[in-house]
Amino acid sequence: MNWRPELEELRRREELARRMGGEERVRRQHEAGRMTVRERIERLLDPGTFDEIGALAGFGQYATDGSLDAFTPANLVAGTGRIEGRHVVVCGDDFTVRGGAADASIHEKQVYAERMANELRLPLVRLVDGTGGGGSVKSYEKIGRTYVPANPGWDLVVDNLGKVPVVAACLGPVAGLGAARVVSAHFSVMVRELAQLFVAGPPVVAAGMGRTVTKEELGGWEIHTRQSGAVDNLAETEAEALDLCRRFLGYLPANVWQLPPVCAFEGPVAPVEELREIVPRSRRQPYDVRRILGLVFDAGSVFEIAPGYGRSCVTALARLGGRPVAVLASDPKVYGGGLTAAAADKMARWVDTADTFHLPVVNIVDQPGFVIGVEAEQAGTIRRGARALAAAYQATVPWVSVIVRKVFGVAGAGHGNAQALNYRFAWPSADWGSLPVEGGLEAAYRRELEASPDPETLKAEILARLDAVRSPFRTAESFNIERIIDPAETRVRLVDWAELAYEVLATRPLGPRGRPMRP
Repeated sequence: MNWRPELEELRRREELARRMGGEERVRRQHEAGRMTVRERIERLLDPGTFDEIGALAGFGQYATDGSLDAFTPANLVAGTGRIEGRHVVVCGDDFTVRGGAADASIHEKQVYAERMANELRLPLVRLVDGTGGGGSVKSYEKIGRTYVPANPGWDLVVDNLGKVPVVAACLGPVAGLGAARVVSAHFSVMVRELAQLFVAGPPVVAAGMGRTVTKEELGGWEIHTRQSGAVDNLAETEAEALDLCRRFLGYLPANVWQLPPVCAFEGPVAPVEELREIVPRSRRQPYDVRRILGLVFDAGSVFEIAPGYGRSCVTALARLGGRPVAVLASDPKVYGGGLTAAAADKMARWVDTADTFHLPVVNIVDQPGFVIGVEAEQAGTIRRGARALAAAYQATVPWVSVIVRKVFGVAGAGHGNAQALNYRFAWPSADWGSLPVEGGLEAAYRRELEASPDPETLKAEILARLDAVRSPFRTAESFNIERIIDPAETRVRLVDWAELAYEVLATRPLGPRGRPMRP
């Protein structure tokens, strides 16, 4: 007597699960230009490392003799695997089974995946392609009642944000709870024209709001990667989206009880003369801040996050001598680098992410202040800007600021925590104060200018006097700036600082912060 019949039944059921929604629905998924969930998982993980859980979960139809007639698998595939050799948890929606709708799911699988990440302290990758919420109104008739809505396992979703890296890929039309799962992550990505994200889809909008829109008009990539900031990055293909997920995780520790992984580094750490030439002498002329980042950080290591949203603030991951850091930078090509409401939100979220995962922060500063005007006031710039400043002041990770040019006003003062060890380097091009000289001169000297027979000549004379005292060397005399450096030395000094930062982090207790990361 052996268990061969049961083992054969096990293999039969596993094979039925691997067929997903059947040949026809798999074909339609491919014709739409999209991978199946199992193809995505295979593409995401290191080859041969996927260990599935709950493969047999689904909906069986049985003959009168009790034998299995047909089987529809639950439309979520989950398990563990490896990315660059490190364990992760992955869960993905199967759109070939009722379009990923929740009324074809067994929600316990999704909750179990969240719990695995939480209790095993592993990074979590969500491959979202469906609603994942309460299902359609047809479910009311099926169960014979309505119900008070709840989000299964949402306590784990929230708790994971403070404990393990969470990445989410939006890989199709995603609505409701599925959309919430995308944005409740430390990093999210969507695919151009294949993916859309919305609270409710076009039919619901048409019925509830009387407005007919397409999926792309309602929640396409331009809306969410440029206007709303709900999704961080845009990918051209699904394969690229999955590669971005892999790359993001490469900079982060597996959980908050560990430090970020340090890579072997063999490149030279030497002065970079080109840095001396990037900032123009004219304070009104912009420059390419991303060129600075490319020269300061390890070659090829700069990974920009949310490049299309809040564009005056650049956020990125990078490495210094193989050590991961979080990067903030001002982009003078957008509002002169001024902090908009969107840029402030972006900055606050990024600083919180860095603090959660013990990433030292490098701030490349050229900050003329908050963007002003009626639209800025309507956007709540000062409140959202104050939140960004609070994030900077609450951060506990090592922080260094490189002042490249402007530092003005309240936003400029938020380049670091002035009441802590405000570790700073300044370039000779640095220019700072409560207000820019050019903008404040006419207000400060209004009476003299109005009384002058030649106000333009007087204005030029006043400007010349102010230029003499605005030199950063005058500021250094009073120890209001700690170091003025040759720009060419920036990389050398930052690599040395990163080594020191990681030595400091190694002496501190690790674990969750008192205030968990919020989306």
